[in-house]
Amino acid sequence: MITIEFAKQFSENWTKDWNSHNLEKILSHYSDDFSIESPLALKRLPETKGIVIGKDNVRKYWTIGLESNPNLHFKIIDLLIGVNSITIYYLNTTTGKRSTELMTFDSNKKVIKAIVNYSE
Repeated sequence: MITIEFAKQFSENWTKDWNSHNLEKILSHYSDDFSIESPLALKRLPETKGIVIGKDNVRKYWTIGLESNPNLHFKIIDLLIGVNSITIYYLNTTTGKRSTELMTFDSNKKVIKAIVNYSE
């Protein structure tokens, strides 16, 4: 079960690591076999049909994202907590777009699945 304390600490570290652009720190939050479903994955890697599976494949996908957005910076708007999941509602201050990222955790508190939705 996800506690409020864990959710707050995780979301703060997750945001800090994304804002650092350090891909290895970002990936440290995820299991080796996690998957991410994202409209940007569909756009950047159409062969994935929007779902990228496995840390090595996600590393390639996120490398493209970080290279195409070198000033990327996230700011948390809200945090929602579930039983084994959290949703981070955040603003990409570079683009002005809002996003939600629903993350489901395994027993080691690593993300095993993420689903991302973006504002227009």
